[in-house]
This record gives sequence, C-alpha cells and structure tokens, in this order.
Amino acid sequence: MNNWFSALEPFEKVYWIIALTASVIFIILTLLTFIGGEFDETGDVDADIEADTGIGFQFLSFKNLIGFFTIFGWTGISCIGNGLSNGVTILISSICGLIMMLIMASLFYYLGKLNSSGSLKIKNALNQIGEVYLTIGANRSRIGKVHINIQGGMRELDALTDDASELHQGDIIIVTEVTGTGILIVNKHTN
Repeated sequence: MNNWFSALEPFEKVYWIIALTASVIFIILTLLTFIGGEFDETGDVDADIEADTGIGFQFLSFKNLIGFFTIFGWTGISCIGNGLSNGVTILISSICGLIMMLIMASLFYYLGKLNSSGSLKIKNALNQIGEVYLTIGANRSRIGKVHINIQGGMRELDALTDDASELHQGDIIIVTEVTGTGILIVNKHTN
C-alpha cells in the first residue's frame, strides 16, 4: 500500500488524503447519529429565548463541510482517473462538493421544519362541535367543562355560555368564541 501511495503524483495524493480523511469522519458522524451520540457544533449557550424559530438554513456547518470534502475528494479522484486536467478536476470536484453542501443544508432545513411543538392552539377550537362534561351556567354565570376534539386529540376545556339556560352534561355544543384567557364561549348546537 505504501508503494501505491508513493507512486501517486502530489496532486492525486492530496485528493486521496482529503477523500479518505473526510470519509472516515463522515462515517463516524453517521454512526454517532444512528446510535444516539451527540455532536454539539455550537457549544453551550445560556440564554432566554422568547420564541423557537426552528432550524434556519445553515449552509456552512461542520457536517456540511465534511460532506463537501468527502464528495470533493472522491469526485476529484474520479476525474483524475478519467484523465482530466488539474484545473478541470478542481472545478468539477468543487462544483460537486458545493452541490452536496446545498443538498445537505436543504435536507436539514426541511427536516427541522417537520417538528411540531405539540402546543395546543386554543383558536383551533372555533366552530368545533363538542359535548358538555360539567354543567355550564346560563349567561356566563358559572364555568363548566366541555370535551372537544382539537388538533387530533380530545381535550377537556373550560367553557361559558351566553345561552339563557344552563347547558347540562351530554348536551352537544358548538364553540362560537375563544376569550383572551382561553375560555371557550359555547352555544347549544342545533342540527
């Protein structure tokens, strides 16, 4: 193996070193990802964050650079093997590496968009039909509870009514309003 490497031209040696080193790091990162190892690119930051905006489009990251050098190296070796000139080899391998970085950045960006906060958005209750669980006092006199399906799950929420009569357990209701405090305003549902 040492004879093989010694026989290579310096330009080709550089590509082999880049390709092999980047490939080993890429394999290690992939294995760590699948077995649950953590690799923290940004370090430890203590800060209060008001809103989670998700993962932004990160073109320059450690993983993307490893992807660039892996594809850059192997594309360069392929170009050299096909007898292309040094300039063309550098150009093609650089373009392929940049395309790989763009693909990886896009992949991580769109995967980051797939997450869900799981937070209940109470405004999604508007115009939903539910059932009274605990009696609701007439004319907003007493808070009761309703069962209502919101965001794919059955929820038990506080409710008031503007109706002149109480709403009793089992009555079918429709949500007409949501107050600023998250209490539902409901009316008896008529078919």
